Amino acid sequence: MKTVDLHVHSTKSDGSYTPCELVDYAIEKGLAAFALTDHDTTDGLDEAIAYAKGKPIEVIPGIEFSTEYQGRDIHIVGLYIDHHCKTFLEQITVFQYSRVNRNIKMCNNLAEAGIDITYDKLIKEFPDSVITRSHYAKYLLAHGYIRNLKEAFDRYIGDRCKYFVPREKITPAQAVRLILDCNGIPVLAHPVLYHMSNANLEQMVCELKAAGLIGIEAVYSTYAPAEEREMKRLAARHSLCISGGSDFHGNAKPGLDLATGYGKLFIPEEILTHLMERKAYVL
Repeated sequence: MKTVDLHVHSTKSDGSYTPCELVDYAIEKGLAAFALTDHDTTDGLDEAIAYAKGKPIEVIPGIEFSTEYQGRDIHIVGLYIDHHCKTFLEQITVFQYSRVNRNIKMCNNLAEAGIDITYDKLIKEFPDSVITRSHYAKYLLAHGYIRNLKEAFDRYIGDRCKYFVPREKITPAQAVRLILDCNGIPVLAHPVLYHMSNANLEQMVCELKAAGLIGIEAVYSTYAPAEEREMKRLAARHSLCISGGSDFHGNAKPGLDLATGYGKLFIPEEILTHLMERKAYVL
């Protein structure tokens, strides 16, 4: 049975593989398809799709939106988006400006703490990337301010650190509707990672289903078997499709591989088939 991976990142956000390298690696891994879902950007999609033309792999145009719900960072993945949709691109531009402003403020905070950093230095070190906190961690490590990447989040850029600056975010429901407006499939990414109570998670899923949510990422690299079963039951209770992804970032997440996660991940192609069937029915 062929497998797929519906949650993958490239150098266009915070991954270490270029879009073309991901295509080659997906073929090497024997995947039928993978979704390129970089954070708040579609910059790598045309490159990956063009490179994959004529090759035995499907590149699914996607994106991963960072949103906020009750003070929590919630991610919504969009699959099969029309990434050339004008209104969609305009909204992404707004998100990117918000991210830039946040990054300028955070660089200023770190500079005041004695770190030799500016926003210009940061983007020079990571050109053509949507800057995320993982880039800060890599910068701090490369310049000798920390001993490992975890220390960056503990001391400097974690949510509760005094140097961290949150950015303005849309709600998960807004992200769902935005994805639907560009004919995509909205999926709630890795819900286990939000550490919500069962009641709060159930409530959020109800709200997102009302907004048009189509799937839940019930198969994911870090899930224990019991967690995967519970996410599948959650999807079933709300008549939602199952999605699955490794959240592959390359070197940014050591030991986590494309398609297989930490070694036991398995995402059958039928998961993608069911999502496409639901899309055809709903959209």
